[in-house]
Parts: sequence; structure tokens; C-alpha cells
Amino acid sequence: MARLEAINFQNCMPEVEPIFKEIEQNFGFIPVLFKTSAHFPPLLEANWNKVKAVMADGNLARKTKEAIAVVVSQDNSCEYCVGAHSMALKSLGFSDAAVEQVKNFDLAEAGYSEQEMALISFARKANSQPHHIPDEEYQQLKALGLTPSDIVEALGVMELYAGFNKFLDALEIEPEF
Repeated sequence: MARLEAINFQNCMPEVEPIFKEIEQNFGFIPVLFKTSAHFPPLLEANWNKVKAVMADGNLARKTKEAIAVVVSQDNSCEYCVGAHSMALKSLGFSDAAVEQVKNFDLAEAGYSEQEMALISFARKANSQPHHIPDEEYQQLKALGLTPSDIVEALGVMELYAGFNKFLDALEIEPEF
């Protein structure tokens, strides 16, 4: 059971309502992650703006970003984010089997390119072992034609979900799906 009650439209502060409306327009509902961060409206707004910037904008394919969210969240044992982003992969046309391949880090079988696999692997390693990434690994990304913008974007996805993982787990927020 969650340690904090989620905020809803009925009990939200006035500055939260327009953010909730925008989130609901995008997702069709307001995920409990945002309902909980609404206890501190500046965090809600910052988190929502970051989700839009990192997940909707940029050059990387959405399937790459969702895979990063899944593998980082799985490595961090965040059931909420693994479930949410597995559903997002399914909404992008991934079969149940392909989602399981992503979870098992069998990215080639799931249909990812060499570039995408390298970026997902890099982001995963940055989450779990940031001080153990050799220069050769970074050079490999560049040799595959990935730009500094691509690399930073992938790390931005990793950083977003690593933070959400900790937030959700510290408050024992369970998936609503």
C-alpha cells in the first residue's frame, strides 16, 4: 500500500489542475506517479515537462526509449515502471514475446538495430555501473554513427526512469494497471 495518498482532481491545488488535464489528454488517465508528485506541485510540473522533453522530443525512436525505461527499471527492481513501459512497448506494436525479449535483454530478437542495442546497453550500464564504462564503449557508439545528442538523449531517458524508480519504490507506490 502506498505511503502517501494520491492527489485527484477533486482535492488538487489550483496550479495542479492544468497539469493534470494535460497529462490526462496524453495518457487517457493520470498515472499515480503524477498524482503522488502533485503533493509538491513544482515537482509535478518539472517531472511532466521532463517526460515530455525526454520521451516525446528528440531523435531516438520511441521504441528505443521505452526499452531503456524497461531495462533500467528492471535492473532497479521497479515493478511499476517495468509494467508501465512494457505496456507502452505493446502500444507500439510489440508482441508479448517481444516485450519478454526486451526484459531478457535479447534485443536483436526483439527487432532492435545494432545502433539501438548499443545505446540501450550503454544507458543500462550507465544506470548500474557508471564508473565502469571504458572509453572504448563510448568510441563504439560514435563509430556506429551515434551523435553526442543521441548519447545524451539515451542517458536522459535512463536518468528520468532511475529517478522515477527510486521515487515510486520509496513511497511503495503500486502499479494501477
